[in-house]
Amino acid sequence: LNYIEELVRDFRTAWKTRKLNPALGPVLVNYFYKLWKANLDSASILPFIKEMPYEVGMLLTDIFDKNVGYADSKKMLFLDYCNQHPDKILSIIRPYVNEPFADSLVVVACKNDPEQLYDYAYSTKSPEGKLIQRNTDPLVKAIVQLSKMENALLYYPFLDNILKNKISTDSIKRFIGAGGVKMDSVGYFKLLVKTEKDYYYRLGVLKDTPIAMFGVNGLRKMLQRKAIVHFITPINNLHEQNNLNIRMKAIEPLTAEELYYVLVMGENDIYTSSYKHSFARLLQRMGTRPRGDSLLLNVNMDYFKKFIKMAANFNQLDTFLRTMPPANATTLMKAFVANLDQASNLEDAVDVADSYSSIKDTILLQNILRNVVNNEQKSINQNNSRGRTIYSLLKTIFLSSNDNSIDLTSQIGIPSIYSVDYKYLADDSGRVIQQVFFYGDQDGKAQFPQFVNSFSPKEWKIKYQKEWVEIKSLTAKRVWIYANLPLNNDKNLDDTAQIHLSRYLAKNDFHPSVVVHRGHSYWLPRTIDRMAGDAKIIVLGSCGGYQNLSQIINNCPDAHIISTKEIGKGDINRPILNYLNQTIAAGKTLVWKDMWASLTKLFYTDVNKSMRESWDDYVPPYKNLGAIFIKAYNKKMEGDL
Repeated sequence: LNYIEELVRDFRTAWKTRKLNPALGPVLVNYFYKLWKANLDSASILPFIKEMPYEVGMLLTDIFDKNVGYADSKKMLFLDYCNQHPDKILSIIRPYVNEPFADSLVVVACKNDPEQLYDYAYSTKSPEGKLIQRNTDPLVKAIVQLSKMENALLYYPFLDNILKNKISTDSIKRFIGAGGVKMDSVGYFKLLVKTEKDYYYRLGVLKDTPIAMFGVNGLRKMLQRKAIVHFITPINNLHEQNNLNIRMKAIEPLTAEELYYVLVMGENDIYTSSYKHSFARLLQRMGTRPRGDSLLLNVNMDYFKKFIKMAANFNQLDTFLRTMPPANATTLMKAFVANLDQASNLEDAVDVADSYSSIKDTILLQNILRNVVNNEQKSINQNNSRGRTIYSLLKTIFLSSNDNSIDLTSQIGIPSIYSVDYKYLADDSGRVIQQVFFYGDQDGKAQFPQFVNSFSPKEWKIKYQKEWVEIKSLTAKRVWIYANLPLNNDKNLDDTAQIHLSRYLAKNDFHPSVVVHRGHSYWLPRTIDRMAGDAKIIVLGSCGGYQNLSQIINNCPDAHIISTKEIGKGDINRPILNYLNQTIAAGKTLVWKDMWASLTKLFYTDVNKSMRESWDDYVPPYKNLGAIFIKAYNKKMEGDL
């Protein structure tokens, strides 16, 4: 009876925690009887454990923990789990570090995730660290050796070439520096670019994935970090410097190919002016007769869709295409639009959509649309449902951007992208709740007072709390704005303030329908994690790329998103928010085209040319074709379920 009681209890727990599919109930009962009988006969349960599904075995083994075969059964289940989840091996191997199979499991874990092994190898006194240190596998030994080196993570991106004896740690060390010798940041970046070209050729042509190409400290992430830190940030910081020789000094030593990687790696961080001057330098580095098609071939077409998207966004695509014969330009744009259905996510399709919204050349737009239509027909002919969906949606969205008579709401089943009614934003009590996320860095502290001062005391009541400010309209329409204070970021106080404010809003049943991110793009993932689900209007600076945009739409499927192609500007964000808040407080419908026309008139009369240029980089919801595409695709997938 005790066994049966334990069986029922464990089954209910496993069901509730989703560790066991209830459909396995009959299998569970059948094997329970067999194990109970074997245990009654003092026989091992191991032969039966080998037969049953893993989930059933885990539940039943612990019921018969006094059985003679218990220990061997647990080992077998452990090995089964490791086979299914190699990423979990190092986190659960401690009880088995002295088993004969432990060394081979370390090798499996290493091949699955070398970076994870490095983290454990670094802890030399832990049981896992000691297990790794004693391993004789060449790959494991190489990682152990790296983990002991000064600035070990800087060697990590080259691990595959180190193991293949294509490069030595000593040859890398002369760029990294050691023992007081400073790092050669330019030389190190050049080595990263050379390695990326090699790795991508192996990945794309040879179908061989190099070790340490991906991951937090892998080659691509390191390439991105170094591009931003050593090249993009310096030229961004000198955006007011008129002497280009001074401003662009950081990129002076780079070749055209190296500049190419600086640009594509800096998509979410580079200023418009920084991009345009860097692009001009790239053309110069290509010689007196630049050939863009040759450049792309020299980098093995690595990131070419990202490069084209950025060139379109910054109005340089036509210039780039003119650096090659017309036939090659046509082929390139066909490749840009092709095979969007073969990618693991929608990023390439979103890049195509965003590019279309930026291109002014009508012939180029017609060619892109023609390529989309051709790929749609190809997908239909091949009975490729994913391809048909992607290209059909792109076609409809592109046609709607050229023809105002096409209503996307009826065509692809998404809410209106042209306007937002006050009632759509208000909660059941008639309140429109807005949450503004500030960060406690230098920029946040500078922008916050200007944000608060933009609200007239005649129209708004402002009240400071310990960790946030409340701003409430004095009009008949209630608009309540909550913004966390930009408290000390180094002490994580801004983070705490956001958590406490979100809890306060939830406790009082205040659900923000408007969310504003006031911070750099690198803070955006934190805002996304904390923003209210199902927000209706979201105001960002740079959206920080596809991953962030996709997550925002997953959380808030019908959100109208205002973003910019580069880093947002406080002097532009304030008029945007003022227009939004005044319109909502008046109980009026927000019509995005009217708002954009009004603000365009405001910024184009500004004597500061940079204000006009920055405003041109802002994207209204009805022109955010990438976001519209993701919404439409998600709706289509929901309808097909």
